[in-house]
Amino acid sequence: MQLVNIGYGNIVNSERVISIVSPDSAPIKRMVQEAKDNKTAVDATYGRRTRAVLIMDSGHIILSAVQPETVAARMDKNISSEE
Repeated sequence: MQLVNIGYGNIVNSERVISIVSPDSAPIKRMVQEAKDNKTAVDATYGRRTRAVLIMDSGHIILSAVQPETVAARMDKNISSEE
């Protein structure tokens, strides 16, 4: 199990992440709103602006205040250090 920091002390299992996307497009906004309505959204922004949306294999949506590129770089760094 590889854990990755998604900001402000929040950590997720990088093996369960399907996608990291920006929250700016309308389809992603709808997906986030549906997840909030279905109680499958996890808000890890600590009240800050959502900058990345992590889509998990369990169907959960995680909102992060860190840029998608930063989260991806952290995940890539974890994978590189494994080898």
